[in-house]
Amino acid sequence: MTFFVRLLVFTLPQVAFGAIGCTLSNPAEDLKYLYPQMTTFKEELKEFPRLPNGSAQYKGLKARLGSDLDPIYEAYETPYTVYSVFQGSTRIGVVHGVNVPGKGGVIQVFLSLDPGTAAIQKFFFQRLESPAARALRAKEFREQFHGLTLADFYKHDYYAAAEPAAKTDRVGAIKPPVMDGAARPDYLASLRGIRKNLILLDYFVFGNRFEPFFERAREAAAKGKSRKD
Repeated sequence: MTFFVRLLVFTLPQVAFGAIGCTLSNPAEDLKYLYPQMTTFKEELKEFPRLPNGSAQYKGLKARLGSDLDPIYEAYETPYTVYSVFQGSTRIGVVHGVNVPGKGGVIQVFLSLDPGTAAIQKFFFQRLESPAARALRAKEFREQFHGLTLADFYKHDYYAAAEPAAKTDRVGAIKPPVMDGAARPDYLASLRGIRKNLILLDYFVFGNRFEPFFERAREAAAKGKSRKD
């Protein structure tokens, strides 16, 4: 075995395992199902290293997500595929999926968003191996996210710090499906996947539109911590 071949053998698995993306299994059919009026679609590969300020934005992902980043599914080099859906020359939808680790394996969470408001139109799982799969896939549960934006998730952080149990907290009002305690980690992972999806799309598509809401939530959390200290 030559040195070059040995180099490939030992380096390629590390690259593959460190940057696992999430794509639709059959984009043409899947997008047509989501948007029956679709005439064309476009795929765009997004990566933090390609962003002008990618390193700083990647470092900020942890703070906005509110948890540590997974080394396999959330590496700096992870590729993300954004699908833009068109009817004629008008963009009518944006679709994007993410991987999040679940109790029974990786969970693939997809969102379709309104390209104008960045609000969720549909939320669905492409892959979900969980004892709560049926409950999480239920239409009644998933429809609760219709119309939510990243602003609502950042507002939830603000309310948690400044005004717990606020009636205007749309994320806090979401009712989890009926499931046993063993399945709760997959429910929480699903929520994390939705939030991560919205954060990434704010980075890649919507030009950090919702950053003011994040900053306000962070200020509220800092004030709450100082009062406790």
